Amino acid sequence: MTFRAHHLLGIEPLHPLEIATLLDLADDYVGLNRQQEKHSDVLAGLTQINMFFENSTRTQASFELAGKRLGADVMNMSMQASSIKKGETLIDTALTLNAMHPDLLVVRHPHSGAVDLLSQKVNCAVLNAGDGRHEHPTQALLDALTIRRAKGRLHRLTIAICGDIAHSRVARSNILLLGKMESRIRLIGPPTLIPAGAADWGVEIYDDMKEGLRDCDVVMMLRLQKERMDGGFIPSEREYYHRFGLDAEKLGYAREDAIVMHPGPMNRGVEIDGTIADDINRSVIQEQVEMGVAVRMAAMDLLARNLAEARANV
Repeated sequence: MTFRAHHLLGIEPLHPLEIATLLDLADDYVGLNRQQEKHSDVLAGLTQINMFFENSTRTQASFELAGKRLGADVMNMSMQASSIKKGETLIDTALTLNAMHPDLLVVRHPHSGAVDLLSQKVNCAVLNAGDGRHEHPTQALLDALTIRRAKGRLHRLTIAICGDIAHSRVARSNILLLGKMESRIRLIGPPTLIPAGAADWGVEIYDDMKEGLRDCDVVMMLRLQKERMDGGFIPSEREYYHRFGLDAEKLGYAREDAIVMHPGPMNRGVEIDGTIADDINRSVIQEQVEMGVAVRMAAMDLLARNLAEARANV
């Protein structure tokens, strides 16, 4: 199977074989990125515009680096100073951009569904860099590549996703992707941070870290997204760390070869102990950052191929 998608808006529409195709190509790009000469020309002559309506360090830098390594002309738009702040609608912004004839549009937006709306108004490939509480597909794909390289497979692993599930688009995308790969998914967190209806997602739910982490292959910690909280979701950060922060004692309940993940940015001493985060024998957090560039290179490469084919058939 080839990769058929014209946009990357979420994990949900992707077939497992499409995911495998993207991860296989990303593996090749990991090799390229480790060479002294890291440049390719597969996006030469194409224009990539990054539109981040929310602040981002890792994701925006990763997409920018990915585009430049593939030879694209990359432009970062400062949305904090954009015309939207002056009252322009998102659709008008899309139409303005479309008139510039971009080829790849990378968008992060605080509202769920905004990236999908943009994709309907432009004549280029759109990549979702995170929209509201909806999805963050490239994060799930880079997590999947990290797991596959560490464990040799994605299928039939036991994976714990721990912490602020309710506000996490990373969790949603990972649940969708890992579910497609027939892995066993456990959500661990206080009831206030587990979304209503999560029991219908085909996952197991725990409010006890030791019970939830027992015999897990992968431990994925999530940041407390305090900027999205408007009430008393936790009694205090100290109490949260005591019950749900990952430390050596709690990690001891997982498998001896379990890997530890975190999408960043980390709150050390809140959701994860710094010693665990820096343990090169267990933590793959730095590998996740490396895989992010390769996955975004692969995603833009595949979408650009489909875009060229679609334009040739017009």
